[in-house]
Amino acid sequence: MAVWAIGDIQGCYRSFMELLGKIEFNPDHDTLWLAGDLVNRGEGSLETLEYLYSIRDSVEIVLGNHDITLIAAYYGLKKSNPTLDPILNSPEAKKLIDWLRGQKFLHVDCKLGYCMAHAGISPEFDLGMALRYAERLEEKLQKDTIEIWLKAMFKEGSDRFNRKASSIDIDKYIISSFTRMRYCYGDHRLDFKQKGGPTDALREKGLKPWFECENRKEIDLKIIFGHWSTLGFYHDENVLGLDTGCLWGGKLTAARIDVDEVEIVQVECASAMEITTQGAF
Repeated sequence: MAVWAIGDIQGCYRSFMELLGKIEFNPDHDTLWLAGDLVNRGEGSLETLEYLYSIRDSVEIVLGNHDITLIAAYYGLKKSNPTLDPILNSPEAKKLIDWLRGQKFLHVDCKLGYCMAHAGISPEFDLGMALRYAERLEEKLQKDTIEIWLKAMFKEGSDRFNRKASSIDIDKYIISSFTRMRYCYGDHRLDFKQKGGPTDALREKGLKPWFECENRKEIDLKIIFGHWSTLGFYHDENVLGLDTGCLWGGKLTAARIDVDEVEIVQVECASAMEITTQGAF
């Protein structure tokens, strides 16, 4: 049995299938960890979800910002686009959306020594806090009041965790940190605007990748994350970044994590030249 973690697919179904073939993935005895952003912009978002649903017992998924946007579009809270329309127009739409609503924001496996969240784990959270707050979001995503709650999540939130804030403001911080975080300041304020890779100029402004933030709460497990295509593949003793920009002309990356030394397998994106630029939600 092998356990493979894969970065942001974003609907690049053909590349995803090529990568699964290259790692000889067999859902009968192997497991996939997917770091979120399963859909949007790629040519095969519907096919990606249909396939993942068909092997759902062999997959561990954390939700990314584009997955949340798809759920919001299903409820009419966000505009769709040509790559999401096939999902929303599918006769299986409700089944697929309900399945997505049941996925996690944080996956933890202490035996393997890894955890996974789409953008990472806030410097403010230790593992216990992160698990508790992830479960808080997961419960609300599955409630009948999802439309009201999700609409509030798309309003501007705080860049700093505040236990005394309103329940909605706390939720907005939690969901933003799990799905949109890249940089932080020395006081642990998060910056959700910068999308490029780390530079000396940004460091001079006090902005560092969240995983380099001073006095970040200690987490004994290695954190797998995606979301940051301009950072690319990144691996150190604390984190494993797997968004290698398949959609943007980069690669789709898988990392085998059930072995002593991480094994990396990549494929070129089959769809990059066919993608037209679309604004992110």
